[in-house]
Amino acid sequence: MPQSLYNYTIGIEEEYQIIDPETGELSSAVDILLQDGLDKLGNQITTEMMQCQVEVGTRVCSTIQEAKEQLITIRRTVYEIAKKHGLTLIAAGTHPFSKWSDQDITARARYRGLELENKVLARQLLICGMHMHIGIDDDDLRIDLMNQLGYFCPHLLCLSASSPFWAGYDTGLQSYRSVIFECLPRTGIPPVFRSWGDYQEFLDIGMKTNSIDEPTKIRWDLRPSPKFPTLEYRICDVCPRIEDTIAICSLKIALVAKLIKMRRNNQSWRIYRKELISENKFRAVRYGLNGKLLDLGKQKEIDAKKLIFELLTFVDDVVDDLNIREEISHIHTILSEGNSADRQLKVYQETGSTRAVVDLLIKESMEGVYD
Repeated sequence: MPQSLYNYTIGIEEEYQIIDPETGELSSAVDILLQDGLDKLGNQITTEMMQCQVEVGTRVCSTIQEAKEQLITIRRTVYEIAKKHGLTLIAAGTHPFSKWSDQDITARARYRGLELENKVLARQLLICGMHMHIGIDDDDLRIDLMNQLGYFCPHLLCLSASSPFWAGYDTGLQSYRSVIFECLPRTGIPPVFRSWGDYQEFLDIGMKTNSIDEPTKIRWDLRPSPKFPTLEYRICDVCPRIEDTIAICSLKIALVAKLIKMRRNNQSWRIYRKELISENKFRAVRYGLNGKLLDLGKQKEIDAKKLIFELLTFVDDVVDDLNIREEISHIHTILSEGNSADRQLKVYQETGSTRAVVDLLIKESMEGVYD
């Protein structure tokens, strides 16, 4: 395994919702948070589509442990700023009951342009995700890995799903965030490309035909970053519990390392039809960990939890080399206790109250931050 694999670089981005703790409703207060946030966090904090959202990100990290420390510091800092102004935060894919139509769009040209281009589809983007960058200098290797890693995106979504509610309604889905986001063009499971040059040709045609004006308009669940020499995972809902975030990100690192190791041995993961992987994504959106996914090699339905357990076995031979065994082992806890959507639905079934769900999310979003 090349030395560069052990010296992987990563970055994690999270989107939070700003909450009025008295009502549980969203609060359009991002400007208030940024007044102090920029002084304390610099470019690690920024705006998002709605004024009731705030985006944060780690700096470039050389280990998952370093990324965890930064995320804890960031969450604590933003929470304390919010608390000073009588506000709080939740990390979840959607708000349990606040309505998108009541929210104000952030006054930046980027977001106004998105609204102008996509109208109500953009206005509905009251959603929060967790993105992860993994540094890979080789352009063609990034494309090769994207082609293979698309297969595992539904598995990652099963683990991270945190958006079962929309505007006060129990959607019956585990990741309604995914549904809202896929209303935009150029989203979902990425297509397969022959090479970096093939991908660049795709971008060139898109820009020549005025389909896109710059590469960030490619919004797939996994993509070569338009800004950095990284592969960017975009499939996941943001997780309330920071331990879940770190465990899922550790699995992403392990998948990249495993495929690089296989490549050195002249092996690769089989490339499957995008349509079949998208079928698995819908199952992840609908059922999370509680349904079945397609094992496309065996052409059979298998319990999602069993397939994810098998996935942990698949990457096990690189985990110690990457020094992530402790972090990735938390995946077993998610499999046994459920994901965030499961916990939200349990509280709702017990109380009949989406406000009680908000209270749960406020509590969980600070777990591990002050412990």
